[in-house]
Amino acid sequence: MQKIFRVMIIIAMLITAYLLILAWRDDYADAPAVDAVPETTTSVGADIPSTTGAAGDIPVQTQPVDNATVTATPAKDTGLITVTTDRYDIKINPEGGDIVYAALKQYDATLDSDKPFVLLENNSNRVYVAQSGLIGPNGIDTAEGRANYSHTANNYVMEEGQQTLSVPLTYKQDGVTITKTFTFTENKYPIDISYQIQNASTNAWQGQMFAQLKRDDSKDPGMSDKGALSMATYLGGAWGTPDDPYNKLKFGNFNDGELTTTSNEGWVGIVQHYFVSAWTPNNFTGNFFSRETGDDYFIGFNSQPVNVAPNRQITLDATLYAGPKVQSELKDVAVGLNQTVDYGLLWPISKVLFAILDGVHKVVGNWGWSIIILTILVKIALMWFSNKSYYSMAKMRAIAPRLKVLKEEHGDDRMKMSQEMMAIYKEEKVNPMAGCLPILMQMPIFLALYWVLVESVELRHAPWILWIQDLSAMDPWFILPLLMGASMFVQQQLNPQPADPMQAKVMKFLPIIFTAFMLFFPAGLVLYWTVNNLFSMTQQYIVNRKVEEEQKRRTVKVLD
Repeated sequence: MQKIFRVMIIIAMLITAYLLILAWRDDYADAPAVDAVPETTTSVGADIPSTTGAAGDIPVQTQPVDNATVTATPAKDTGLITVTTDRYDIKINPEGGDIVYAALKQYDATLDSDKPFVLLENNSNRVYVAQSGLIGPNGIDTAEGRANYSHTANNYVMEEGQQTLSVPLTYKQDGVTITKTFTFTENKYPIDISYQIQNASTNAWQGQMFAQLKRDDSKDPGMSDKGALSMATYLGGAWGTPDDPYNKLKFGNFNDGELTTTSNEGWVGIVQHYFVSAWTPNNFTGNFFSRETGDDYFIGFNSQPVNVAPNRQITLDATLYAGPKVQSELKDVAVGLNQTVDYGLLWPISKVLFAILDGVHKVVGNWGWSIIILTILVKIALMWFSNKSYYSMAKMRAIAPRLKVLKEEHGDDRMKMSQEMMAIYKEEKVNPMAGCLPILMQMPIFLALYWVLVESVELRHAPWILWIQDLSAMDPWFILPLLMGASMFVQQQLNPQPADPMQAKVMKFLPIIFTAFMLFFPAGLVLYWTVNNLFSMTQQYIVNRKVEEEQKRRTVKVLD
């Protein structure tokens, strides 16, 4: 039984490490990653699709196009419009009215950088933009070019205390005035994009709105400061509806026709480490789509065809979220968007751990100390089970000499030895399997906390003390992993040692193996496991002393 107990502990710990590797590999190992990206072309004509299929920037139209009515003005380079808010530095291209640059002012590009993190951009290194427009019989985004909007200013700044900032773009054609307005809200990431179509002509205006994200297959810049050996996180498409809140769609599957959903409350987006961009329709039903064109990936939706009668007007609008994966903000944008903070199969445990961690952080103000307090709370919650386990292990340690004598007396008679061992276990009220409880109960918590640290943007670049300046990245000096390994070794000395020499050697190497694993794990996770080991050692030492005193009293009583 003691041998089975040892083997189970080894298997449990190795399975944990294996599951961690599998968990990220299944989603992330085949994520596209290239070392160089071809220089971006700005030629619009080459990106325009035929009327029978999508190819390039403009999505396929779900209404037949009457080429005789298409008179869009060819796009011209008129310079970018800059928008500054409390959360964004934005650049809008008047050609099409696309957001071609978005920097998040509250997040640093890297740990030691004073520059903001750039989520959207369009340059020779990376193409990732948020596009929207009008297509259809009278659409202004066609094979002839994207709409060239006029605007009253080149720079817009949200002043302190200003609740909203509007950036209007105007396009006039044959008696029809189209006003595309970007509305930014103070202290919020969602951006409202609306199209007001005012028809002062004598003919009906027909068309559709589209909104999409365009991205190439370049690497995730959010992983650039995590170290060359850090585990990749999911980079790809995602979508959801109220009935089916969260679905992943890898870039390699964008052309598979899998995304054909229709919803008036759903969302489509692109997910990367800590950040997400997503479109959601506001007052219309969207036809979701995805496609791959050359080196670019598109995910978005078209509105239903609309007909604006003469002397009438209609407004179509959608919301763009381009920012951090903060669950409290995402859940207010669209149902299921908060699930882009993907905690995997153990998400119920992860959510509880994050809720406790977040609550503690609001009091202590430091994520490192919050992790330590969380560890203590977990230990308190599991203390009853741990005490039973440690008591059993202490009794096993105390009766080890008797078991050794049994092996010497009945080494050749395994049946007799097993019977005598079971008699001793019954006499001492020992359950050899109880020693597995602490490690088995800690494994789900350990795995769940791993995903909390990897997925929660709140812990990005979160310092603890001294050399630990980013709890979500590995310890740069490997001090915590070495402390963890040392604590694991000391804890082993408090346990009953295996009688099997081979098993004893394996147990001695276990701290070294796990120290090697922990070298590249997030420092916050290693901190949790190290503190957990220290408290376990203290608890086990106390129990061992108690059992030793009990054994001494029993010995004295027998002698008397």
